[in-house]
Amino acid sequence: MSRAARGGRAPASARPAKAVARPAAVQAPGEVRIIGGQWKRSKLPVADRPGLRPTPNRVRETLFNWLGQDLAGWHCLDAFAGTGALGFEAASRGASGVLLVEQDAALVAALRATAQRLSAGAVRVQRGDGLAALRAAAPASLHLVLIDPPFGHDEFFMPALQAAARALAPDGFIYLEAPTRWADKTLEALGLQQHRHLHAGAVHAHLLRRAAGAE
Repeated sequence: MSRAARGGRAPASARPAKAVARPAAVQAPGEVRIIGGQWKRSKLPVADRPGLRPTPNRVRETLFNWLGQDLAGWHCLDAFAGTGALGFEAASRGASGVLLVEQDAALVAALRATAQRLSAGAVRVQRGDGLAALRAAAPASLHLVLIDPPFGHDEFFMPALQAAARALAPDGFIYLEAPTRWADKTLEALGLQQHRHLHAGAVHAHLLRRAAGAE
């Protein structure tokens, strides 16, 4: 349409019917699907909550390709569970125990409903502070720690990594999802080293291990 036509007023008979906008409040919540394991393709609800940002499918798939598809015997802690996508992926691949920690009451209810629907006996949902849960974990007790706090809350990252490093088993992994890439020197000061890294859109996905010689 030309600029002149846009500036004028078309006859009533030529004007298209006005589209009716759908209010955002009535849109159905989104969903993500578990990518692999016994619950492959199972749906997880994504509520419209501030800061809730499920890990993208590509990133989750890459993470569990790095970790392997059989996590039998692993004990995992998802400190900022949100939708539970990361923790349920671990349980779907046979992890022996997965603790999902979340503060939002509505998200906790959704996590518990999903665990019940999937008959996920290895999954335990706890309402509370993810940092406190990490600090309460026994030293060297966790094979996988998942750290994915809401972006914009940079104050969570350093204390979460400090607590996770203490709780990490010698052969364990920390998954860190952040808006920027963490420097090797910063990680080394925590006794950690980068094992894998992926940059996808707004996400920097880090897979970390204990640094050589770290106790």
